[in-house]
Amino acid sequence: MLSAPSFAHETEQQPAQSNTDAAQKRQQQPAELTLSLLVPDVYLHQSYKQVSGFGLVESNGLVVVQDKQAFIIDTPWADSDTAKLVDWITLQGLTVAASISTHSHQDHTGGIGYLNSQGIATWVSDKTQNLLTANKLSSASHTFRTKQLTLQQQLIEVYDLGAGHTVDNLVVWLPNQQILFGGCLIKSLNSRTLGYTGEADVEQWPLTVAKVQAQFTQAKIVVPGHGKIGDSSLLSHTIDLLTQQPQG
Repeated sequence: MLSAPSFAHETEQQPAQSNTDAAQKRQQQPAELTLSLLVPDVYLHQSYKQVSGFGLVESNGLVVVQDKQAFIIDTPWADSDTAKLVDWITLQGLTVAASISTHSHQDHTGGIGYLNSQGIATWVSDKTQNLLTANKLSSASHTFRTKQLTLQQQLIEVYDLGAGHTVDNLVVWLPNQQILFGGCLIKSLNSRTLGYTGEADVEQWPLTVAKVQAQFTQAKIVVPGHGKIGDSSLLSHTIDLLTQQPQG
């Protein structure tokens, strides 16, 4: 399961081939959970799901380790992959202490039910909890109403800086490693569209990303919800995509 950092699922990076061949290859790809070490004590987990209209969609999350405890930043797509992730963490001699999900969509909350069943603390904002409840999905065991949550002192800080991809999207800051987990608020450099915008606030979105830019000027690594990790250029790229959108 653990691999060297690899982002081969970025289709723009694949060798030239016919559209049919490329589609068949993507259908045949094993959609298995993968983990890769980003920096000491921080792992990137990636899970996959076939989504109508989008094909095989990769979703990013993190595992952050401190003193034999592990914290999950966004669950995988499903309970099954979340169980695999917890098993892997346990095999490393670690205990899963808690999770935080950055918005209500399945690619970031799909494993909450499994974590709850294991007695692991699951955290979401009250906005996310309301959406999960309204959609009859597994709800978290803990919520917060404030604009900021310290999930673990001097390790994991969570911020609600405004609407964008969804009304409830959060970002996560790891001050020790200077890693910003932007979730689906932030687009990868390979993204040429905004993806799913059915619940987006496209007017507020660039303003929220500008707040992120201003607050996290020290970010060395930026992790988007999907696609390649990068640096703070992902924030500018996201704003560019938004400002290039036709106004309705």
